[in-house]
Amino acid sequence: MVDLMLLAPEITILVTGLIVLLAGLFLSAQSKKIVGYIATLGCLVAMLLTISSFGTTAVMFSNSLSIDALSQFFKIVFLTVTTLVCIASVKYTDGNDHADEYYVLVLFATIGMMMVASANDLMVLFVAFELASLATYALAGFEKKNPASIEASMKYFIIGSLSAALLLLGIGYVYGATGTTNIEGIAQNIDLLLNSPMGILSLVLLIAGFGFKIALVPFHMWAPDTYQGAPSLVSALLAAGSKKMGIIAAFKVFIGALIALQADWQIAFAILAVLTMTYGNIVALSQTSVKRMLAYSSLAQAGYITMAFVVMTPMALTGGILYALSHGFMKAGAFIATAAVVYMVTSENKDILNADHLDNFKGLGRRMPITALSMTVFVFALSGIPPTAGYMSKFILFSSTIQSGLVWLAVIAILNSALSLYYYARVVRYMYAKPTDGDRVSEPLPYVIALLLAVAGVLVIGIWPEPFVNMAMEAASVLI
Repeated sequence: MVDLMLLAPEITILVTGLIVLLAGLFLSAQSKKIVGYIATLGCLVAMLLTISSFGTTAVMFSNSLSIDALSQFFKIVFLTVTTLVCIASVKYTDGNDHADEYYVLVLFATIGMMMVASANDLMVLFVAFELASLATYALAGFEKKNPASIEASMKYFIIGSLSAALLLLGIGYVYGATGTTNIEGIAQNIDLLLNSPMGILSLVLLIAGFGFKIALVPFHMWAPDTYQGAPSLVSALLAAGSKKMGIIAAFKVFIGALIALQADWQIAFAILAVLTMTYGNIVALSQTSVKRMLAYSSLAQAGYITMAFVVMTPMALTGGILYALSHGFMKAGAFIATAAVVYMVTSENKDILNADHLDNFKGLGRRMPITALSMTVFVFALSGIPPTAGYMSKFILFSSTIQSGLVWLAVIAILNSALSLYYYARVVRYMYAKPTDGDRVSEPLPYVIALLLAVAGVLVIGIWPEPFVNMAMEAASVLI
């Protein structure tokens, strides 16, 4: 009974998904709006259950699952993103006969992410990875009549399958050397891996596998096309939620199981972090598609978070973990704002294939004031302007990097963060300084609610960071 109570958030999402699936069988397309409310309610209940049990520590099912502050913190991240996506999706799926299938896929993807956070065994972690991945492959191609959506789904599926193969092969080599897939068991038998020719090979394969999941350069090739072609709300789930799944999995595997190989993988992560943040910001400068710009921006953000693997101090890990939550609010909010603009363009029967082009953001401050103001908050937060969650997370992460003596890495990160302000400010300039002939647009209530909740999260973490920093510190203590 105790074990089931600790898994109450996952069970809640599973039951919600089954209810949505069954309800969809008996509802007409116009009546299926209710499944969006059911999905949102289920996510809120699961989040309350997770927060109420935060700090509880337990190991269950033959040490294959571990409930602790780290797993619970990332479950809060995943549920936050999913809740925002579900709220906004009420309008996106309005009148769609496949709305129930959409929410089921979103909920099952969330279960996979939550199970990754709790996984204490590499095989459990891999199966949970694939549960989330299979659902998001289908979600990326949800708009079956949109060629860009189908292309996004296929590219995501092909590259995702490759990353799964590399990850599984790496896990196989680790098992071959240590005789176990349990994370604690691998750490105890790490000498067998160190003395095996499979040691470095397994490390390379695992870094490549997780690099694809996190979208680190040069394993990023799927992300820009997928984020641009997928429905904007699905892109929000991928960029703000699914990517954090790769982060928590990498934390568990490299810091929890392969800490004895730290000297090798730290160098690799340092190179990947610099390449990713620099490449992401430089390429984002030339983008005219806002979704593609946000995709490359997301690469840069992944590069910042990866710095935690290089610095490896308690404060750096705290900063990286807090950044995951902050990025969830910022990036999900930015994609939801873009989704609202795409909705406006679609309702006006303009060029749907280029609905996220910068030109469609002209005069948005007058046409959709709430959306424009929210987007302004998100892009300034992503660039690290105070008093936002982005500033607070970067301050902790960058300052810990300087304190550890890695001044060169901090300087590169700060310069990249300053560079990003150019393309973020360009979006704001288009929204407020570029003229447009369009009339004021009625902003859909679900989008507005999701945007305001995301703005609240960004500002609360920035203005009153203490409780969130304390939670992140408690989560980081699990890794140290």
